[in-house]
Amino acid sequence: MLTFREIAENVGVFIDGLGVLVIVVGLVIASCRYLASGRKESDGYKRYRQNLGRGILLGLEFLMAADIIRTVAVAPTLQGVLVLGMIVLIRTFLSMALEVELVGRGPWQSKA
Repeated sequence: MLTFREIAENVGVFIDGLGVLVIVVGLVIASCRYLASGRKESDGYKRYRQNLGRGILLGLEFLMAADIIRTVAVAPTLQGVLVLGMIVLIRTFLSMALEVELVGRGPWQSKA
């Protein structure tokens, strides 16, 4: 019989795998779109980077969720919580940097 900790660990590993898969699929789709028509368009490279960035952003969300699940499910220690906090900070920074790259403005700025 599996314990809750083992189930949570397995779920975390599964979601980690999904995150990596999302990033790889995003890379493949963005590359195929660019090779199919993007090279001919004036903004093709920009659209390629945006499509690739979207895949990375979504994959990072999955990876962060997996880390949170594993940290919460295991008996949280101060060291584990600090490591999780650093991981979340780094991934949040990466997500915000990608958002600025994709949209041209930060999520805190208005659309106007």
